[in-house]
Amino acid sequence: MIFSNLSKFRFNWSSDMAIDLGTANTLVYVKGKGILLNEPSVVAIQDRSDGKKEVLAVGREAKDMIGKTPGTIKAIRPLRDGVISDFEIAEEMIKYFVRKVHNRKSFISPKIVICVPSGATPVEKRAIHESAEAAGARRAYLIEEPIAAAIGAGLPIEDARGSMIVDVGGGTTEVAILSLGGIVYTNSVRVGGEKIDRAIIDFIKEKYNLLLGEATAESIKKEYGSAMPTRGMNGQSFHIKGRSLHDGIPKQIKIDCLQLCEGLAKPVATIVECIKMALENTDPELAADIVDTGIVITGGGALLKNLDTCIKKATGLPVSIAEDPLNTVVLGCGKCLDNLDKFKNLLISTY
Repeated sequence: MIFSNLSKFRFNWSSDMAIDLGTANTLVYVKGKGILLNEPSVVAIQDRSDGKKEVLAVGREAKDMIGKTPGTIKAIRPLRDGVISDFEIAEEMIKYFVRKVHNRKSFISPKIVICVPSGATPVEKRAIHESAEAAGARRAYLIEEPIAAAIGAGLPIEDARGSMIVDVGGGTTEVAILSLGGIVYTNSVRVGGEKIDRAIIDFIKEKYNLLLGEATAESIKKEYGSAMPTRGMNGQSFHIKGRSLHDGIPKQIKIDCLQLCEGLAKPVATIVECIKMALENTDPELAADIVDTGIVITGGGALLKNLDTCIKKATGLPVSIAEDPLNTVVLGCGKCLDNLDKFKNLLISTY
């Protein structure tokens, strides 16, 4: 009886959650409360004299340190290309976010649903699963990112009808054809928001001998980036600041918006080719459905100007952007969490 009452007490203190553990940002959805956290997937660590690492900051505070830290402090991203690259730091980050959402350090034993890239290896999936359990999960489930994105976008994936989702995340772009509650075909490329930022840095470096930081490149992408040139860009330009590679002195230059499109051509082309490959490998019946239903784009990369127009031009299919592209995946995870019995066949529970 005492054990039973303690279990009920423990359960009442826990709040089940869904996590979109992204390369760029981590979002947390709490059952019955919605999205309570959206912070950068960044951890600032300091090397101690005893050789161990000490976590100084996580999330937004840690991201602000990128490019500005002394030698003993490093601001790192524990996820690369959508999967964990540093197990220990990722575990600390998940713990921090779980505790921040709960606003306490004890009585945390929630069920957790976490999305993973469809191309993740069993070892990578196991690392994510174990990180969630080490962070205090009573039970951890994994769901493939394209399925979560499709559910979050409201696509009828359980119907005998083809649906196509393109999730452009921070580290990867996932393309999937879904029908009857499962993935019929999936393909992914390790190109996303971060590679687009890197393309901007490389383009400005090569073209103007100016070195930009990651935060500056991301800001340029959001404000001026475009997947393809448009008539409205003629004559448009903007100023950027960085460090000259000629003399090392900080400098401001003016560049043309049309030229910036040239710098983004390669990562955009890679995303488009991934989509075309998926369409080429789709069964004729499902392809016929997609002609009617079209392609839905989700993820932060969906906000790159004219990406939908570029994909439509390359495929000839209707293309739409999800209503809330940045939150689509975590909302899909949240729907699975709210209806575990309904979506249990789509989840991976043990390793």
